[in-house]
Amino acid sequence: MNVLFIEDDMIETMKLQRAISKFQCKHKIVEAKNGEEALEVLKAGSLPDIILLDLNMPRMSGIEFLSIIKADEKLKYLPTIILTTSENRVDLLKCFEIGIAGYIIKPLKYEDYESKLKKVFDYWEVSELFKA
Repeated sequence: MNVLFIEDDMIETMKLQRAISKFQCKHKIVEAKNGEEALEVLKAGSLPDIILLDLNMPRMSGIEFLSIIKADEKLKYLPTIILTTSENRVDLLKCFEIGIAGYIIKPLKYEDYESKLKKVFDYWEVSELFKA
């Protein structure tokens, strides 16, 4: 599975890489440090199967990025899962209103983080949308 991971925090990026290295299936992760960089990645090459998106980033927030891709005819169908520390209900509702596939709050314990990510990847590996 090809994944676009949009996150500005290097520690979070290392956590994701560590967790994915333990999964049985191999996934190709393309990283972007902000929404602007992610848009360049999307316009330059092949599209990912899913996007994991942080909300709180410099230059362009996750919600701004989400609004841009959901307004684009080619990109709007990309499943986008929010992976954030924000428990703000306004953020959650806004993201679902724009059209996300999921909203995951990053847990403090690494084991819980890994468990949540595993569930996300397991789901999208069997999703018919992913196969289409």
